[in-house]
Amino acid sequence: MTDNFLELDKRHVWHPFTQAQTAPDPVVIDSAKGVLLRTKDGREIVDYISSWWVNVFGHANPKIANAISEQANKLEQVIFAGFTHEPAVKLAQQLSTLLPGDLNRVFFSDNGSTAVEVAMKIAYQHCRNTGQEQRTRFMTFDGAYHGDTVGAMSAGISSQMFDAWKGLLFSVDIMPYPHTWESDDAIEAKEAAALEAIDLHLEKYGKEICAMILEPLVQGAGGMRMVRPKFIKTVVEKLQSQGILVIFDEVMTGFGRTGANFACEKIGVTPDLICISKGLTGGFLPLSVTVATDHLYDSFLGETFDKAFCHGHSFTANPLGCAAALASIELLQSTETQNNFKRIEAAHQKGMDYIRALPQTRHHRIMGTIAAFDAIVDDGGYTSSLGGELKKWFWDRNMLIRPLGNVLYLLPPYVISDQQIDGAWKAMALAMEELNSLS
Repeated sequence: MTDNFLELDKRHVWHPFTQAQTAPDPVVIDSAKGVLLRTKDGREIVDYISSWWVNVFGHANPKIANAISEQANKLEQVIFAGFTHEPAVKLAQQLSTLLPGDLNRVFFSDNGSTAVEVAMKIAYQHCRNTGQEQRTRFMTFDGAYHGDTVGAMSAGISSQMFDAWKGLLFSVDIMPYPHTWESDDAIEAKEAAALEAIDLHLEKYGKEICAMILEPLVQGAGGMRMVRPKFIKTVVEKLQSQGILVIFDEVMTGFGRTGANFACEKIGVTPDLICISKGLTGGFLPLSVTVATDHLYDSFLGETFDKAFCHGHSFTANPLGCAAALASIELLQSTETQNNFKRIEAAHQKGMDYIRALPQTRHHRIMGTIAAFDAIVDDGGYTSSLGGELKKWFWDRNMLIRPLGNVLYLLPPYVISDQQIDGAWKAMALAMEELNSLS
């Protein structure tokens, strides 16, 4: 059965981020529970990356599953233009309560990339609606990744992942990103240089800039690169003082990943727009939101349709996704989850001790439940050959750890045990000690 299943997969399925001609057969996952994935042939695999960062409360969480089941027997879908329903309204209200300041207007879509696309379109049209037609430029940080739609790719062009589509993309202003790590003696100088570059850019183009979009505190796909909260706070204050909108892409950092419910809380700022997905439904269903301030929302009000935001999706505010998200928020706010943020960070700190002294590693860094370091290799970066080798090395040991090139990281579900975290760090240390044979 499994062999036939794989043949059907090869015949009909197009997998993401995969070179089908050279890739090994995909692994057939039959079921999952908690932090464990169960393969068709009976293996149990520990999911150390939350299945692409979405499964924050563990697989098959009964609270979320039951919420979806109950909603499915009541209302599974309805057009959201001109209609509404209880799960969407409750979710919008709860997100508004969770988020700081006047981030009170929730626009629903279906994944992180489209949430970013919505935010950029809102920012751009806001400038048109308020007579600031000269504001057409967007700023981003070097190494940013914001998704795979055209606007998101444009904002993430410096990630080097979108060369095939350069001709489709619009220009963005790329600012230096002073990423840091433990015992980084140069961080003050790096931050000062980055802020000076931003000041010079704002002096020249500030009146033309519509918005800056950034991943607060941690660049995910860019290699788990981290910056200090005070740096981001300074940047936000500079931008907002000049009337430039700030978009926080919290698709990955939201729902507790940085040790706070949202990174903006840890930084102590309120962006003008925030994009949330991944953990929003606990990994069960595709759903995302772009939350705007009341001020932005009000700029779209008028007597004519031309000021309205003409954007939407067939499954906007899908009731099943909203029900899952409501359960996910309840789990996020629980004492157990809030304690798990601290517990996992402490376990990372202990586990990193296995790595810190190894000469094959550098740039050790931890932010909340995210921990990462770089393996020292000749071909660093996302396309490093080491990534594929390490991925197989861990898989052979029943561990789903998916390096970003030569960057190894852990981003586990919050239900993971300290013992399982410790096992991952020991395995990564062993892998580094065997680095010469892997590379």
